[in-house]
Amino acid sequence: MVCLNIEELLKKNQKSKYWLVKQLDSNYTVINNMIAHNTTGINFETIDKLLNIFNCEFNDLFVQMNE
Repeated sequence: MVCLNIEELLKKNQKSKYWLVKQLDSNYTVINNMIAHNTTGINFETIDKLLNIFNCEFNDLFVQMNE
């Protein structure tokens, strides 16, 4: 399964979930679901925002998890 690598990017950049909530103009539930791999879909606009927020490449944003 492909998952978002949000928790690792937050640690790497020494940022908090609160910071990401503010950057995405989102809420804790959405961010916590992303981190817990409970997100079943994500739109391209959010992907683009995350790439810009973390100043990372597409491959840094996603990881493949063994089920």
